[in-house]
Amino acid sequence: MIATAIQSTGLWTPGEVLTNQELVESYNAHVVRYNAENADAIARGELAEKQPSSTEFIEKASGIKARYAISKSGILDLDRMKPDIPFRPDDELSWMAEAGAAAGKDALERAGWGPADVDGVICSATSMQRAYPSMAVEIQQELGIGGFAYDMSVACSSATFGITVASNLITSGQARSMLVVTPELATPQVNYNDRDSHFIFGDAATAVLVVREDDATDGWSIRGMKMKTEFSNNIRTNLGFLNRCETPQRSEADQLFSQQGRKVFKEVCPMAADFILEHMGELGLTPDQVKRLWLHQANINMNSMVARKVYGRDVAPEEAPIILDEFANTAGCGSVIAFHRHNDDFVPGETGLICSFGAGYSIGSIFVEKRAS
Repeated sequence: MIATAIQSTGLWTPGEVLTNQELVESYNAHVVRYNAENADAIARGELAEKQPSSTEFIEKASGIKARYAISKSGILDLDRMKPDIPFRPDDELSWMAEAGAAAGKDALERAGWGPADVDGVICSATSMQRAYPSMAVEIQQELGIGGFAYDMSVACSSATFGITVASNLITSGQARSMLVVTPELATPQVNYNDRDSHFIFGDAATAVLVVREDDATDGWSIRGMKMKTEFSNNIRTNLGFLNRCETPQRSEADQLFSQQGRKVFKEVCPMAADFILEHMGELGLTPDQVKRLWLHQANINMNSMVARKVYGRDVAPEEAPIILDEFANTAGCGSVIAFHRHNDDFVPGETGLICSFGAGYSIGSIFVEKRAS
């Protein structure tokens, strides 16, 4: 059987940083205006009075302090409260392809590989800028890669599922190397009028170069991969091309990200921990043999609980690193960003886990072992 490896990873972020304080000031100004404009309806009990947000509330609820954003000014504009993204005609590179190609280029440069060394591209992300032409094919063209490319989506598990598919393509002989790109332009999915979710997402893109292990010059051997899905409505977006045909039409808010946070926390944490431990057992590993968990970065409290359940004890920060404070929730990118940022201290033979969990519900886990250079 052909073994596979992760040769390198890449990362792209927008140039703008949006802090919690800026978001809170904007949101609270919206609350004041909303409550004033709807004072009579609120007094009659027809509408609920909106409550202000705070930086303390956001950080306690999520661990988020800031995020990268493709359009900071549009989000903070009280008359807009969503990213202001300039129109690009069809003959220009799309926004999502630009982000994905930048991350892909970074991964190739870190590996010392060129476009001719890659056989295909998978664009696996929470949502696509369009249905067709495929975002992956546009990224493939921008990078000058041959072979084939296609899109896939498994919400916040998109990157781990994409890496697994790429590995399986290599194992089957369809390719010798695959570039898995996860461009997550997530800030446009946020309802900035909603106190419980106005702070959640940030924008980023990652790329993972998956190769035959006998072609790898460095990187990480893939020791095991596992996937699971289970239907749930507790994390949802209703945005889609059928919406324009619906009668009655959905409101804009109904097409944006929404979640039942308490239910998600209660259901996903034990599901993810049990899944990880089951996968460990199948590979003959014990928790003390796994140096680090690079977990999905949706909520610091979820990650802390999953890590404690896996290790059976309180964990040190380096055992389950958090990048939420800088990036916020970047959907499918989160676990890969954590891996990208926090793996330099591994020595050959040490093992870690890249794991995602999110809407679907979906869970993807990939155990990797540091290779000798």
